[in-house]
Amino acid sequence: MARKRKGSPVHGWIVLDKPKGVTSTQAVTRVRRLFDAAKAGHAGTLDPLATGILAVALGEATKTVPYVMDGEKLYRFTARWGEARDTDDSEGKVTATSDKRPSRTEILEQLPKFIGEIQQVPPVYSAIKVDGERAYDLAREGETVTLEARPILIHEARVMDMPDDDHAVFEVECGKGSYVRAWVRDLALALGTVGHVSELRRLRCGPFEIESAISLETLEALGHSPAALEHLRPIATALDGIPALAVTDPDSVRLRSGNPILIRAPQFARLVEQQDRDSAGDVNFQGQTVFLSTARGEPVALAEVAQGELRPFRVFTFGPGV
Repeated sequence: MARKRKGSPVHGWIVLDKPKGVTSTQAVTRVRRLFDAAKAGHAGTLDPLATGILAVALGEATKTVPYVMDGEKLYRFTARWGEARDTDDSEGKVTATSDKRPSRTEILEQLPKFIGEIQQVPPVYSAIKVDGERAYDLAREGETVTLEARPILIHEARVMDMPDDDHAVFEVECGKGSYVRAWVRDLALALGTVGHVSELRRLRCGPFEIESAISLETLEALGHSPAALEHLRPIATALDGIPALAVTDPDSVRLRSGNPILIRAPQFARLVEQQDRDSAGDVNFQGQTVFLSTARGEPVALAEVAQGELRPFRVFTFGPGV
């Protein structure tokens, strides 16, 4: 009996502009089917209410997902004052109301307290696991969910617009693990009111920006065509900021077998050339993560610099021509 085909060896990133009303899982499934990809994943969930960048990894690109998830995110969203909801967004049930509407001056006075490293309790309707179960599943079943506060990093927060007394539009640049819904919830309480997120759009996710994203509708209209493949970005796109080195074909064979290779003099010189300007003069690369590829640009491995060697810890396995 013939084994069922599991998909095609498609490798790379699709930077999707996710539409409202579609879950991240549904969007990934539709992209995967479009490309008939054997593997697919995404770099950071967007709620069904949210739109904007959903970075979809296909094939061996799934091995670089953590590097995108660790990158900075930029969100533009609307806070709705006067209503608290159990999901902290407009999809939930109203749990409290307030007649208080903060002024721009009041918001600007409180904003510095919500920038930098702050403590945040995630929304109970979130994908965080509690005793092996997703918090949102437990909440939907009517169970009481208690989540611990954890540190997050808010790089910048700006008031973009106040169209009326009930709403304020913000842009927030933040690090991994930050919940905009919880940020609005806590800011509202500090302002003496309650609130939730009524609109949310992700404008940047790691190296990917909304200006270069493609809508799901447009992508699906292209169908199984070469035009769709033009929107497939190289695996290395996700590794922006990680030093890159070229290796010989014999060394690539060793690396893909899980074996280390010695750092050659030209490679060391290249590492020095690519090092951060802030660390000028420091040539100790011990523990540095490096992206290795062939001279033809074919991804080989992610490796760690250790004792004069490049030691692979994540290997890319596919045929030539990727």
